[in-house]
Amino acid sequence: MSGSNTPPQYDLIVIGFGAAGLSAALSFAETTEGCETPTRIAVLERATKEERGGATRWTGAFLRITQDKRLDTDWAEHVGRVSGGLADTEYCRTVERETRQTLEFVEKHGVEIAFEDFPLPHTFDGGTPSMAPPASPRGGGASIVEHLGTALENDPRVDIRYETEALRLSTTENGVVDGVLVRTSDGQTQRLTGRAVVLACGGFEGNTEMLTRYVGDKACDLPLIAPGIANNRGDALRMALELGADTAGQFDGIHAEPVDRRTQKADSVLYGFSTGIFVNGRMQRFFDEGRDTWDNTFEHVGYEIWKNQEQEAYWIADAKTLAIPGIMNSLLSDVPPEQADSLEELAEKLGVDGESLEKTVAEFNAAVGPGEFDPTRLDGKSTVGATPQKSNWATPLDTAPFIGVPVTAAVCFTYGGIRTDLDGRVVTPSGTAIPGLYAAGEATGLFYHAYPPATSVLRSLIFGRLAAHHAAAQQTA
Repeated sequence: MSGSNTPPQYDLIVIGFGAAGLSAALSFAETTEGCETPTRIAVLERATKEERGGATRWTGAFLRITQDKRLDTDWAEHVGRVSGGLADTEYCRTVERETRQTLEFVEKHGVEIAFEDFPLPHTFDGGTPSMAPPASPRGGGASIVEHLGTALENDPRVDIRYETEALRLSTTENGVVDGVLVRTSDGQTQRLTGRAVVLACGGFEGNTEMLTRYVGDKACDLPLIAPGIANNRGDALRMALELGADTAGQFDGIHAEPVDRRTQKADSVLYGFSTGIFVNGRMQRFFDEGRDTWDNTFEHVGYEIWKNQEQEAYWIADAKTLAIPGIMNSLLSDVPPEQADSLEELAEKLGVDGESLEKTVAEFNAAVGPGEFDPTRLDGKSTVGATPQKSNWATPLDTAPFIGVPVTAAVCFTYGGIRTDLDGRVVTPSGTAIPGLYAAGEATGLFYHAYPPATSVLRSLIFGRLAAHHAAAQQTA
């Protein structure tokens, strides 16, 4: 508790330097520009300046938007369907409403939104499979970090404090959040006071203890998809719970992705798997690779590899996959797939049992049903009698060269987090807002059972802005 009458050091303290934190800090700076008394803003970042940006810095940052830069009209319903009605529909509608102006905000600061061809269909526009080029910032999330970060660096009202850990929120005698206790790089603690605090420091995927507590056993076997999320230690959740905040999202849920095991490159995701097959360490198929488009499937195969396949799997395909125009753009590793003229030779390169692989492939090939193979749509070309079946894109793996990639599952973010209202205010279980406290981005919970993708960076930017606008309105009223 604090009871000092000393004026606060800052008008806004933002914890986190990813999309949500940058959006909050910069939006607050713009909204309060020209005030009679200049505002002061602090942005706290656990990492060094060179490693700043959390998960945002490393992601390709797909954006689930149409060509006119509006959110996919099916997304809110999609979240509702996969969550079984548990997700906050009004939150999703807010994302839909705020998408276009939020993208205009980042574009104004130099972030270019590009639409680039992708070799396989997605459902980012109305829920219907489409080959329309998906959107992303040119340069990925790093472009957001650098452009918005530079704008903050150039604002004399902003203090950016690197290598600074947030330990505990402070409140007035009336329960109003008025600052944060931090630990700096020299190990010493310091109290920063502020009129409002925004928690924007990610989930708890970088904290093995919390992962194990919430997600369950074998959490320690989950590698991080990028180095920046090692700093996502659950600080926001821990500090908010200490003040009685409510939670949202599925706490044993994670967004896991299949990544290339041969590389340490961040975000080395295997998106373009639909036309091949997955086998586990025993060379057995375990997943319907064609049950839906890649965007509705890649998270589920990642989770399955971690949860039930001992973190070991192999993607196998042949020349028909290699012939798909631009297919290598869907394999984000910096190491090309292993390639061979026979399955036996491919197995040797992958370090797996060749006889078992050949047997599984022969059984799969024999189960392929009739129809025309068309990787640009759900072609209905399926297996007959195979377990698991392949619902689309089932074509025999019989044409050299054969290709393969050893994959494992990496954690990207956690589902469970803080509950907020539509202004980004942290709320208690009764729905009462905790005065002076906001949260945005992956620190806040939303998803249950599945993450309809390409919206994580987007919702982070949107609710960072909304939190800043509400905080500014409270202070300038």
